[in-house]
Amino acid sequence: MSSRLPDNSRVSPENPNEISRLRISDADRDRAASLLSNALAEGRLTPAEHSERLDAIYAAKVAGDIAPIVSDLPGASAAIAAYDVGAVEPRGKRWRLVALLGGITRKGRWQVPTDMEAITVIGGAEFDLRQAILPRGEARMRTICFLGGVEITVPPEVHVIDDGWAIVGGREIPPDTPESSRPDAPVLRLTGITILGGVSVKRRARDFEAPSQNRQLEG
Repeated sequence: MSSRLPDNSRVSPENPNEISRLRISDADRDRAASLLSNALAEGRLTPAEHSERLDAIYAAKVAGDIAPIVSDLPGASAAIAAYDVGAVEPRGKRWRLVALLGGITRKGRWQVPTDMEAITVIGGAEFDLRQAILPRGEARMRTICFLGGVEITVPPEVHVIDDGWAIVGGREIPPDTPESSRPDAPVLRLTGITILGGVSVKRRARDFEAPSQNRQLEG
């Protein structure tokens, strides 16, 4: 899998707001890069984190690609306000993505929020965390599935805890690996309920190796 940020970090297809799918300009990328530079100067990002995010900014193609990269930095709200990206909420709030008779996909290089919710109704969602920037410590994902499903792919070191429920459905969680059993392993905690649906977590190796210090950011 390529380390380049793909054109898929967007709001769900059924969201009426299509602005996040607009192609961005060099000026848009420069505005986002300026936020990163300010954050580096203020000590909010390490040089390695700044470099990783900057690469993702200049690989971005649409407005929805940029928002997750800068959403936890001061000034981000103003910078992305013009795009009105519905899937991005202020830091400290839960991200909510909805798939109704459709699908949600997040993969490649994207920033995983500390708290997010995926709702699928006769639809599906796919989250690939193998190249994602994970919050430090624990990320929480609430899944609500009715006649739908959620598929999550995690790298070997992520410890998965499932506190959810299934009614006439299923929840499949892989066993721990030596890496995910470590006390300092990043944690993905799943909650929510599935009715006539399912949640499936797969553990797969990465297709490339990135510097370990770039794997996690402060949540």
